[in-house]
Amino acid sequence: MLLEAKLIILRALAEDIGDGDITTLCTVPAESRQEGTFIAKESGVVAGLEVVRETFALLDERVKLTPQVNDGESVQPRQVIATIKGPGQAILSGERVALNFLQRMSGIATVTRSFVEAVRGTSAVILDTRKTVPGLRLFDKWAVRIGGGQNHRIGLNDMVLIKDNHIAAVGSITKTVARVRAADKWQRAIEIEVKNLMELQEVLQLNVDRILLDNMTPALMREAVQLTNGYIPLEASGNISLENVATIAATGVNYISIGMLTHSVKALDISLLIQ
Repeated sequence: MLLEAKLIILRALAEDIGDGDITTLCTVPAESRQEGTFIAKESGVVAGLEVVRETFALLDERVKLTPQVNDGESVQPRQVIATIKGPGQAILSGERVALNFLQRMSGIATVTRSFVEAVRGTSAVILDTRKTVPGLRLFDKWAVRIGGGQNHRIGLNDMVLIKDNHIAAVGSITKTVARVRAADKWQRAIEIEVKNLMELQEVLQLNVDRILLDNMTPALMREAVQLTNGYIPLEASGNISLENVATIAATGVNYISIGMLTHSVKALDISLLIQ
């Protein structure tokens, strides 16, 4: 597992355990061994089993997690997701952190899968955004991939995404692109947000890598697809929901970025039952 991922888990364990899990230390003998079962309490897509495994391993390498399903597989209520056995103190002390990661990641994977299924049969790709929980972006975006979506930029340094506030600060789209090309020594990919077809026409003269159609109606998106004629990939964004995503995909856009995949996800209900 990546060092960054381990550091996220270590911070979560330190936050929860502090200088000791006083309840467990007082009630569970150090030599005690326990067995338990992770059980789904609702249907959804499982994501985060490797994070769960690493959470317990960082507390005690003798804890053994045995998945009964793989990340990305669907589960039904009362289905066993994984079993666990090992030193009781480590299992009980890591329970909440492990479940927090597993439930959140599974919730993200579940909602992502629902969007991916909604656009099946079209050429549209479901993307996430940077609307993630601070400190958990790596896991949030990992869960999106498990759910069948793809990742947009991880951070501000990955690519250039010129939005309305950048344009307002500079004065025009063309000037903003010129400044980027003059200043970015790595010449990273450039994406530009446009709000209407007039801005789109201006961007089409600038040879950028992608255009983001911000809060456009499906009718305007169809016009944008016709205007670009496959010359530049188009990304739809803004107020995307399960109710309208299929309509948006049918316009012919290449990408659909959806903040709700990560910014307001409902955790999947999962329990750990000690036997």
